[in-house]
Amino acid sequence: MEKRSFGLEMVEVRADGEDGPLISGYAAPFGHISADLGRFREVIAPGAFAESLAGDIRALWQHDTAQVLGRTKAGTLKIWEDERGLGFELIPADTQAGRDALVSLGRGDVDAMSFGFKVPKGGDRWENTEGGLLRTLYTVELREISPVTFPAYPETVAAVRSELDSAPEWVQRALTQGVDQDRTADGARARLRLRQRQRQLELLRLRGTR
Repeated sequence: MEKRSFGLEMVEVRADGEDGPLISGYAAPFGHISADLGRFREVIAPGAFAESLAGDIRALWQHDTAQVLGRTKAGTLKIWEDERGLGFELIPADTQAGRDALVSLGRGDVDAMSFGFKVPKGGDRWENTEGGLLRTLYTVELREISPVTFPAYPETVAAVRSELDSAPEWVQRALTQGVDQDRTADGARARLRLRQRQRQLELLRLRGTR
């Protein structure tokens, strides 16, 4: 599963929600080109989460599956799409994790949201742009959203490690859409970036086995 995080000002904590304290905001914005995620950038297209909205999505604290804050099936988490991105309203559980989330978000110590997802076959598209390789997400399988301490868009090392097996395949697919066949300087640079990325991933894989 991949994870993306965003530092957002639009995360609000209300103490006077109808069913108790309420956390609301956006877990992912549309049309926002990420920083470098390891030799490629990424953007989420409007409608990318549409097929996930009827699913059973969890809200977690810091991506920890043992610290559940809410769930769509239970009615304690609502998610939707609008012109800005993936919106949510969360009634956090009256647990230690829920209280921690309310206090940390309310004080501003934590102000980022993240989401965990998988991309089905055909759910993304790669292209070579002036800024380098760009991945556009058109369909994602949303699994969970989480308030997090550190925005990971760009990704943290831990999140990059989760992509070890799939990232080279993504870049290979991008190159097969015309980049690898391009004999211009841009094509040569793209192939060089691919080799550099593969070496970086191999180093991370070796470190992760120690």
